[in-house]
Amino acid sequence: MTGVAFEETGTAASAPPAHPMPHTKRAIDLAVAGALAVVFSPLMLGVAAAIRWKMGPPVLFKQRRPGFRGKSFVPYKFRTMSEARDRLGKLLSDGERVEPMGSLLRRLSIDELPQVFNVLKGEMSMVGPRPLLEEYLDRYPPEFQRRHDVKPGITGWAQVNGRDTLTFGQRLALDVWYVDHQSIPLDLKIMALTVLRVVGMSGNRAWQDEDEILAIDDVNLTDLARARRGIDETPDPA
Repeated sequence: MTGVAFEETGTAASAPPAHPMPHTKRAIDLAVAGALAVVFSPLMLGVAAAIRWKMGPPVLFKQRRPGFRGKSFVPYKFRTMSEARDRLGKLLSDGERVEPMGSLLRRLSIDELPQVFNVLKGEMSMVGPRPLLEEYLDRYPPEFQRRHDVKPGITGWAQVNGRDTLTFGQRLALDVWYVDHQSIPLDLKIMALTVLRVVGMSGNRAWQDEDEILAIDDVNLTDLARARRGIDETPDPA
């Protein structure tokens, strides 16, 4: 994250909250998500058919994540990895299982398009902290628990301020900063910046699941979560 971004975001407790009107935010979510669902429905149908043809079912990747107030829900994403295993029947690393088509979907963020339906259902917002693994929920440092005081988002303040180049602690701090400073103008700014970053494919690592394997885990959440799930190695990004 750049020095400019740090100056703009400050710390989680640097300013009083500026909350948007919830009905206005919900109206924007419905309008934007509805428009995206209509405009990109042919693309989503084509991607679904291509995944089923190339990788077989299921088309969607579903994994429970904590949402608003920590309530569990299932965000929708297009599947980008195969179920390839080694001779002992153990799943290969994420980097080895990402299909070429999956790499393209991730680079263009197309894999996350189905989450517009989570927004329409009211489980997510267009803008908010990204939903992380449930294993992290009881492991957050206390100051970061407030990231669940708002609905998770398809995009967020951390995503437009560095994404994969941030440490885990920086990302969580940016999430809490958003909770304290959320407003309609800020949401519109984040959505605009997201479009620019998707067009420029900035910050998207095709081999990496950003929610599980972060560049620098400075708050020890990734190791704890991976140990719980019996994962003892980090995928090779080659």
